[in-house]
Amino acid sequence: MDLDIDALETSFDHVAVRGDELMDAFFQRLFAELPSVQPLFYGTDLMRVKALLLAALVQLRTSLRDLDSVAPALRGVGVRNARYGARPEHYPVVGEVLIASMASIAGDEWRVEHEKAWTAAWALVSATMVDGADTVGYVVRPVDAYRGGARNACAALAS
Repeated sequence: MDLDIDALETSFDHVAVRGDELMDAFFQRLFAELPSVQPLFYGTDLMRVKALLLAALVQLRTSLRDLDSVAPALRGVGVRNARYGARPEHYPVVGEVLIASMASIAGDEWRVEHEKAWTAAWALVSATMVDGADTVGYVVRPVDAYRGGARNACAALAS
């Protein structure tokens, strides 16, 4: 698959300078769009998760011209995500939310070609992560894995 590297780099450069805002917008949209993933983050330091995600996006941006070099890392992310309870059906929604968040942060600088480029890139990136996850299978986190036990897990699922 050929990616529009110039559009990916240009568009990411528009939002990278507002990385904290991007991560806030992403997680706000994610939890609104896919509330079933919110429990996957209970007991985690969300600020750290945001920093790690932003760092991963920066790494991806710097590796766009040699994606094979980051494929092992992406498969590793897929393995870790699966262990936390992420499912293959989460990835398309995450991609849509990420792209919408980037568009929102970029504002007038966002172009149709940016959205097309990121949609294509996300398809490749998410397929690589799912490939990694497939090597270990998927888990369902038991209720007791949530900080605060059953009460917090039920509250999370109800929200």
